[in-house]
Amino acid sequence: MNKMIKTGTAVATIWMMASAATAQTTWVMASGYPEDSFFTQTIRQFIEQVETESEGALTIDLRPNGELIKLDAIRRAVQSGQIQLGEIRFGVYGNENPMFALDSLPNVAGDYDSARLLMEAQKPWFDQEFEANGMTILSYLPWPGQGFYTNFDAGDGADFAGVKLRIYSPATQRMGDLLGFQATILPFAEIPQAFSTSLIQSLFTSAQTGNDIQAWDYVSHFTYTGSMHNKNAIIVSQRDLARLDPDLQEIVIAAGNKATETAWELSQMAGKETARRLEENGMIVSEASPELQAKLAEIGVQMMEEWSSEAGPEELAVLEAYQAMLE
Repeated sequence: MNKMIKTGTAVATIWMMASAATAQTTWVMASGYPEDSFFTQTIRQFIEQVETESEGALTIDLRPNGELIKLDAIRRAVQSGQIQLGEIRFGVYGNENPMFALDSLPNVAGDYDSARLLMEAQKPWFDQEFEANGMTILSYLPWPGQGFYTNFDAGDGADFAGVKLRIYSPATQRMGDLLGFQATILPFAEIPQAFSTSLIQSLFTSAQTGNDIQAWDYVSHFTYTGSMHNKNAIIVSQRDLARLDPDLQEIVIAAGNKATETAWELSQMAGKETARRLEENGMIVSEASPELQAKLAEIGVQMMEEWSSEAGPEELAVLEAYQAMLE
């Protein structure tokens, strides 16, 4: 009898060890962009790296295109534990703190090199902000440069007055207002319906977004200004990250760092490729005129003064650090 008990105990122990070895954790991740977006391509590579290096111990179920959670609700969903991972856009939270809107000021970071420096200057602030609220930033993902989508030649911007413009953040709304537009903040997913109901007539965004929503169905011109390279981020719940074995935590963090580098490369490629696709679909794609760029530069100076008047000492220190990097 004792022998049978010992044998049974041994079998049970082996079974428990085997179960532990094959245990699998599945995380759910939400993003707001479609599968062919370079953002989603970056996330897919991030997921592949995590699942390969963890040998399947950690899998990630990505729900793209806002199908699970809308973009502006993803941060809260991660913070509350509804999901473990999410992709957010910093500019959505511009009303909470000026730092979220710094990269949305015209010409503050008008090219990728300066955008990279701005990211490095902002990173400590963002990391501390999200850590204090139970989240960790794994990756920083830059948008390509921006431009105006209209049904007319943008020219010097004189015809912008009264045109209904969709923008995506308080800072870009302010820019639109200063240019004479009737600017309205709308989530990405609502753009097609807003065009269909005449709630909007134009956009200020990247060529990537123009492809994502098939802008050629609504407007005829894309006028590239550069102007700004906003950032998205991949965030994870601190609580869920801490529940992983230390080696799995390292895999996730390393994959996040790699995703930042991947996004920087894919963003630049996407900016050129998506502008080409706009042309292939019949849109007129052009560079902004010197007169329009001069207006944006003037507005950028005004918005920087406004930003500085609202920012606290910590935010101003970030700006000063960035400006020092440019020297």
